[in-house]
Amino acid sequence: MGIMQAGLMFSKCCTRIGLQIFDYIEYPSLIRGGHNTYQIRAEEQEVRSQIYGVDVLIALDEATIDIHKDELNDDSLIIYDGKTVDPARTGMHSGKRCPVPLKELAAKADGSELMQNTVALGAAFGLMDYPFAVFEGVITDTFKGKKAAIIKENIKAAREGYVYAQEHYGGDCCHRLSPVEGAPKRMVLTGNEAIALGAVKGGLKFYAAYPMTPSSSILHTLALWQERHDIVVKHAEDEISVANMTVGAGFAGVRAMCATSGGGYALMGETISLAGMTETPVVFVEVQRGGPGTGVPTFTEQAYLRFVMHAGHGDFPKIVLAPGDVEDAFHLTMDALNMAERYQTPVVIISDKYLGESHKSAPFFEARTGVERGKLCRHVEPDFQRYALTDDGVSPRSIPGVKDGLFVANSDEHDGLGFSTEEIGQRNAMHEKRMRKLDLIRAELPAPVLHGPEEADLTIVSWGSTKGPILEAMNWLAKEGQAVNFLQLTHVQPMHVEGVSAILGKAKRLLMVETNISGQMQGVIREQTGHTFDDWLRRYDGRPFYPEQVYEKAKSILEQRRQTR
Repeated sequence: MGIMQAGLMFSKCCTRIGLQIFDYIEYPSLIRGGHNTYQIRAEEQEVRSQIYGVDVLIALDEATIDIHKDELNDDSLIIYDGKTVDPARTGMHSGKRCPVPLKELAAKADGSELMQNTVALGAAFGLMDYPFAVFEGVITDTFKGKKAAIIKENIKAAREGYVYAQEHYGGDCCHRLSPVEGAPKRMVLTGNEAIALGAVKGGLKFYAAYPMTPSSSILHTLALWQERHDIVVKHAEDEISVANMTVGAGFAGVRAMCATSGGGYALMGETISLAGMTETPVVFVEVQRGGPGTGVPTFTEQAYLRFVMHAGHGDFPKIVLAPGDVEDAFHLTMDALNMAERYQTPVVIISDKYLGESHKSAPFFEARTGVERGKLCRHVEPDFQRYALTDDGVSPRSIPGVKDGLFVANSDEHDGLGFSTEEIGQRNAMHEKRMRKLDLIRAELPAPVLHGPEEADLTIVSWGSTKGPILEAMNWLAKEGQAVNFLQLTHVQPMHVEGVSAILGKAKRLLMVETNISGQMQGVIREQTGHTFDDWLRRYDGRPFYPEQVYEKAKSILEQRRQTR
């Protein structure tokens, strides 16, 4: 069992006893080697992000202690193999040492040293007096479908670590994991899994992708579900094929979606423009990572915003949605599929590695909408025109097999039947028809989301995965009597300009938070509304914001404001 599986099991164990979790994963872009971390935060109340500091550190090598020693405090517990790791060599000055013979106990369990992670998890739960029967159930569920001997060996390895830790250190532990009485059952899922879940609930029938970190787990998830939900899931040879297959499926009348990251989305640009010209409903998912080029491909960033907004040559309506957490990811994916069909235009869901691969506990989702197919026609009159000029810009749409619903679909400008034309009047009429959709979309946009009190001394503005750290920081500020609110932008393009302008216009002071170096959303807001920002906080090293960073910046701004009154 690898670090990723072990960390997820820990998260699930916490959730099973009623705690709420958020976990954050870091790994290098290497096939083998490098420093991998899996940080889990568990509390009784909702948690939305990781925080600084480590209460329990499981270190499989000395490098781990050396890298994380400054995150430890006097009560931190450090679990390591005392026969191969010596914390003294790292200069560690805090924490309680809990050496456990991980390799020896793993060999005792299955005759090899392959189960050190399982032994270490058992030791951690033994230290924290976690109910072993629940841990055993998680192990059984994790390895369901495997040979019974594998499940038995993992349970034995976990018990070896559990018993050893309780016998040697159990009385010294100050971090206990106790069941929360009456807590409801919750899911543990990533943003990518929430997108997949929203797509299935939204009626997805075709999905294509070429694996590209950090979007790949959407493909993996849907591939596991395809037979159960009657979905065609296609692993294509490259992103050009992915995009064209997806547009073809949308043209054929099924709900279609694809996902990628980085350079993969660049390869899809021409096909996105094709979807705009043919008015084909299709959903693209862009899970951002650190660029430019290959950049830091296993780390996070929010630097694709302008690229996503403008990818695809020429003018045509495009909708861009930005979920901030797993709940947003589920609901906005359903919305994206509906909007693609209602407005007959491409819709892009823009996420990132931090949201896409971090797990969060969440209540079971309830869909707020059903499947809306817009002006899809099952029966048409003989004089049907697929690209008929309409007041709202949305034409009636047939699909292959509909009697009298024949039309031509290609990338040239065309008349109502789809035949190519370069005639000036026809060109203008069709171009204007497509762009009229923007007025309809804007009229139906939901109002911007403002978290926190309506009146505040500081308004934080952001989008996407920064939502969690910002809300955590706001909770800390609220406990100190600080009035701070947060404008979250989920509908990026087109933007609800009136609603955003109204909130910004009432703000006493503005702070923009985003994980890119150039302030891309800050620039977009200025272009759309004319509002500028007093302060901004940016991070661009591939790591997400921690709430402590947002808290300190907000505190500094509020203190400055008090001093200048």
